[in-house]
Amino acid sequence: NGRMRPAGLTLILGMLTIALACAGEKAAPTPAAPAGATVDPATAGTLNAIVTFEGDVPKADMITITGDPKCVSENGAPQRASETLIVGDNKAIQNVFVYVKDGLNSFVFPIPSQPVVLDQDKCRYSPRVLGVRVGQPLQIRNSDPLLHNVRSNAVINQAFNKSTPVEGMTFDHAFATREVMVPFKCDVHGWMAAYVGVIEHPYFATTGADGKASIANLPPGTYTIEAWHESLGAKTQQITIGAKETKDVSFSFAR
Repeated sequence: NGRMRPAGLTLILGMLTIALACAGEKAAPTPAAPAGATVDPATAGTLNAIVTFEGDVPKADMITITGDPKCVSENGAPQRASETLIVGDNKAIQNVFVYVKDGLNSFVFPIPSQPVVLDQDKCRYSPRVLGVRVGQPLQIRNSDPLLHNVRSNAVINQAFNKSTPVEGMTFDHAFATREVMVPFKCDVHGWMAAYVGVIEHPYFATTGADGKASIANLPPGTYTIEAWHESLGAKTQQITIGAKETKDVSFSFAR
């Protein structure tokens, strides 16, 4: 036990110890966000999406609304253009729901108490495409002086069917879990439709007339981004956003 180790063996052991230490330093991973983490606004970035149409833009269908004279009175005409596909200048597509599909599992987000409003106005749903958080109130409002019926055709969440017979009437509903998308219809006026994206986090937006949607305060990371349209389907892209980075992403759809 008291004998000295050979000098060569001691040297080899020492070099091995140093090599392992250096290897350990190089392999040290970047710490991931701890479970239950909150977003640091100082490092958060922004995602800007633009959605366009490929090919010749189809002419919008016309919807006849003479089945309810009050709807004709509210609109000032017996017909109006369908909102199923709205393509504007530079082939920009309106009413595309853009959201972070995955990549946020480590974070938690407080649920807003302020409701998101889905209005029944001039015999149409407004907005036609919108998002709401899981557990956040969705307030359905009737701004028309006539009877509407609100039917949610949820598949994962519980569906419901309620009438709103009085102008100014509202009711609230909260969804229990994520579902993209929940269709809404009116049984009284068959052309009325809306689509609600129920998301567990706040990173979603709907394209406007310019085909653009912006998602701010997004923590650095790698995400799958989905763009969903009611008649054109859905497309995804994977993006990586760095600290304080503004990332542009584009989607194109065709019939």
